[in-house]
Amino acid sequence: MGSVVTQITCGRQHTTAFVPSSGRIYSFGLGGNGQLGTGTTSNRKSPFTVKGSWIPYSPQSPMSTDTEECYCVKRIFSGGDQSFAHYFYPQNMVPPDDFRYPDLLKQIWTVNETFIQRLLSFPSGRLPVEIAIEIDGAFSSAGCLNGSFLALSNDDHYKTSTRFSGVDMNAARLLFHKLIQPEHAHISQQVAASLEKNLIPKLTSSLPDVEALRLYLTLPECPLMSDENNFTTLAIPFGAAILNLEKAPLKVLENWWSVLEPPLFLKIVELYKDVVVHLLKLCKMGLPPSDRRILTNFLHTAFRVLEILHRVNERGQVIQYDRFYIHEIQDLIDIRNDYANWFQQQVLGMLTDIPVIICTYPFVFDAQAKTTLLQTDAIIQMQMAVDQAHRQNLSSLFLPVFESVNPCLILMVRRDNIVGDAVEVLRKTKNVDYKKPLKVIFVGEEAVDAGGVRKEFFLLIMRELLDPKYGMFRYYEESRLIWFSDKTFEDSDLFHLIGVVCGLAIYNFTIVDLHFPLALYKKLLNKKPSLDDLKELMPDVGRGMQQLLDYPEDDIEEAFCLNFTITVENFGTTEIKELVPKGADIPVVKQNRQDFVDAYVDYIFNRSVASLYSAFHEGFHKVCGGKVLQLFQPSELQAMVIGNTNYDWKELEKNTEYKGEYWADHPTIKIFWEVFHELSLEKKKQFLLFLTGSDRIPILGMKCLKLVIQPTGGGEDYLPVAHTCFNLLDLPKYTDKETLKSKLIQAIDHYEGFSLV
Repeated sequence: MGSVVTQITCGRQHTTAFVPSSGRIYSFGLGGNGQLGTGTTSNRKSPFTVKGSWIPYSPQSPMSTDTEECYCVKRIFSGGDQSFAHYFYPQNMVPPDDFRYPDLLKQIWTVNETFIQRLLSFPSGRLPVEIAIEIDGAFSSAGCLNGSFLALSNDDHYKTSTRFSGVDMNAARLLFHKLIQPEHAHISQQVAASLEKNLIPKLTSSLPDVEALRLYLTLPECPLMSDENNFTTLAIPFGAAILNLEKAPLKVLENWWSVLEPPLFLKIVELYKDVVVHLLKLCKMGLPPSDRRILTNFLHTAFRVLEILHRVNERGQVIQYDRFYIHEIQDLIDIRNDYANWFQQQVLGMLTDIPVIICTYPFVFDAQAKTTLLQTDAIIQMQMAVDQAHRQNLSSLFLPVFESVNPCLILMVRRDNIVGDAVEVLRKTKNVDYKKPLKVIFVGEEAVDAGGVRKEFFLLIMRELLDPKYGMFRYYEESRLIWFSDKTFEDSDLFHLIGVVCGLAIYNFTIVDLHFPLALYKKLLNKKPSLDDLKELMPDVGRGMQQLLDYPEDDIEEAFCLNFTITVENFGTTEIKELVPKGADIPVVKQNRQDFVDAYVDYIFNRSVASLYSAFHEGFHKVCGGKVLQLFQPSELQAMVIGNTNYDWKELEKNTEYKGEYWADHPTIKIFWEVFHELSLEKKKQFLLFLTGSDRIPILGMKCLKLVIQPTGGGEDYLPVAHTCFNLLDLPKYTDKETLKSKLIQAIDHYEGFSLV
């Protein structure tokens, strides 16, 4: 209304306000009990004057005696359905209170710089009683902590909402670290006792306001929470309080977490990862059943808090997903046993009495652990398939209706018709047989498949399937990646075959050289490809889409001249495809540009290749389907298929084996490694491709890549020869470093590789 208000009070459902310039009180809200002071019991939606002869304060005493029945307000009060005014008569009036300038002595205690400096000024040892009371008061009260560490720049804390906490997290961290120090152990002990005995036990599931959630953000910054001596008294009860929150307040807390700076979010994740490791170490020590039950509950609490944090991170990726990995987990639990229990529960529907099954929380497993899980699953599935075969073979001895079956999946193929033979065998293969161990036989060859023949099969069939003569895949020059070609004349059988081959490669732990973008692995795990995937496959187009989204002006239609269509090349002619029904008539404008980008991404990765991808997906899931895939992230699944690029060349040298007269210190071997370590990264990758058939390494790293080097006759004029199936290098006995270098580079430069280009 244009008047300055200096006092506001609130009752249960009504408000009063004081305007000093007129001396009047205004009220609004519910008035059923006369609490609005308007002389009626009506409700008011807007402020209305409270009845009374109000006069404003004046330093000069009024001369007129007519003012004897007038009142000068000192302070107003409201509560419940009541309102009061504390007033003076004009002849002895005093200035009214001004709520805009709070009396610091009447404020709640908060944790601030002044408070902490005063505490630290006392020598270490016993604290004065009044100071101990003040510490206990501040750290026992949710209100005191919620009123602390407020973002004071521009009064940001007044904007507190479901999206904005109003907390200055950096201030919280700095002040907590200043307060909790080893040389002031007496203060730390008092704070810990107050949190443990008074604050955390009294946290409730429903809260009066979003402001009451602030301490859930700030408390993890307190160093006491991260001290393993306090895990069971502070961190775990605090985690239980988070889990106890009702749906609405928990949603607000998740929103606040999602906009935290990455290091602050990581702090909470690391806290509960440390709690899990601490508890698993205790479990390993062997405890009486009563203690074990308590620890089990504690473990559930820590894992479930991590699960919520992981859910928040999945929505907006505050930190990299691998920051949730608990690398120590394989040393602390029997991971195979844990998977077997999970498998019984998930797949077979059996209820186990195992208290905590960690496979329920797969985000804590690192690549090594997930590989172990996949191996365990493969062993379980293969064993089940083999057992079924043996049972059937046993039955066939007595019952002629049962034909005997092979406990392995046998692929008998001719080198000159590898694709046709593989399609024929796999078309007749039952689903259960895909789970059996794979044995490959090349017609007319004696070699026993101990792994090398199988690897050669994968290399040869991939080289053949990616051959441009089939036209099954389109190669993108800029990204050097491939994607399904919607122009192929091949039927879906070959796409089904590639899916099966990828599944078999994972299941038989062989990496294959497949240059698909991450989008493929997202789709295999039922996750939607995004603009980031378009940027990976088609960098130019992806950048253009980002420019469209970032364009600041409103004249998008004039600047970009786009509608909801895509232009595709079709055997030398261009064809326009609509991204949505009647897309040619819908211009791209500021309001619908995100819809256009989403439709474009959907067309490239889904709609245009739906039938081809569907065949690939079906083939892949025939072999690799099942619950175990749920444990993987897309990039982890990609690394399982094609390996990764975390090179450690010294590790490669350390793991290499030697045959014949070669050994680690043989002169030729010494100059070989000197030459190798001096090669550029690109040449080293070429060497890997030359020797192993792929320039990537298994998901578990170089330690799983064993090279074998053996001497060969013929003298220094001969080139090194690679036996790709066995990672075996025939290295002539060169005596000169320059000769070895030139011959090695010559050999790897002439290797044709197995990729599409």
